[in-house]
Amino acid sequence: MDLVDFPAMGRSDLREMRIAIDGAFREFTRAYGETLENIFHPIQLLLVFIEDLLIDSPWILVLAALAGLVWALGRNLKIVGGTVLALLAIGYFGMWEDTMRTIAMVAVCTLIAVVIGIPTGILMARSDRANATITPILDMMQTMPSFVYLIPVVMIFGLGKVPGVIAVVIYAVPPIIRLTNLGIRQVPADVLEAAEAFGSSARQKLTDVQLPLALPTIMAGVNQTIMMSLAMVVVASMIGVRGLGQPVLQAINNQYFTLGVMNGLAIVAIAIIFDRATQAYGKRLQKHLEAVHG
Repeated sequence: MDLVDFPAMGRSDLREMRIAIDGAFREFTRAYGETLENIFHPIQLLLVFIEDLLIDSPWILVLAALAGLVWALGRNLKIVGGTVLALLAIGYFGMWEDTMRTIAMVAVCTLIAVVIGIPTGILMARSDRANATITPILDMMQTMPSFVYLIPVVMIFGLGKVPGVIAVVIYAVPPIIRLTNLGIRQVPADVLEAAEAFGSSARQKLTDVQLPLALPTIMAGVNQTIMMSLAMVVVASMIGVRGLGQPVLQAINNQYFTLGVMNGLAIVAIAIIFDRATQAYGKRLQKHLEAVHG
């Protein structure tokens, strides 16, 4: 018995297996590719609409709207001031348009992740079987190298915005699912018992007790999803997603140090703005709930 070489599958068998799987996926793409493109077409329309709105509107209005949004979330003048200064610097160094494309991309991806993630997290919190089934899938989604997500979406949709959105959402959705599940499961049992004593139905307990109390934790999930969406922007630029990722990719290919660093810092600035604003909102929610239940 040979204990040096591992008893691996023969090369010809392995090659045939790969050819069979690849062939089956190509057949699936030919059969359902157009249908899937039609299903995801509204996402492209939404992304193009937000992009055009941010790029074609006067920059001063966009700056004011973004500052207003940050104020509405955080109610913190320091964060608003930092946001305005960061966006002015981004515009001054000629990265305004790419930044608006990236903000549009992150906004759409976060919206889709929230729409998918919160109901999935609720399902996991209410069913131990669903929790046991979905958790390994989330583990796989979080540990799979991000480049691997690009292969199937490009084979089905080609290059462009839609495959980029799908790849980013797959990469960024696990945190909001996990933290929604965690937040609902952490609601104290005595609070739920009190709600039952007052005759609340399962739906009323969810909407009136569990979700409000879990909201700060869910907001932490939204925060992490935004951060992961921004982290995936550079990878998504490899399949034609325009924004701050493309100049970074160009800088890597052509060894342009300054171009790469400037666009990288722009991504960092957006990440800090989103992070501080959503964290401040989460803290405000926490204080509000403590005041209500205190």
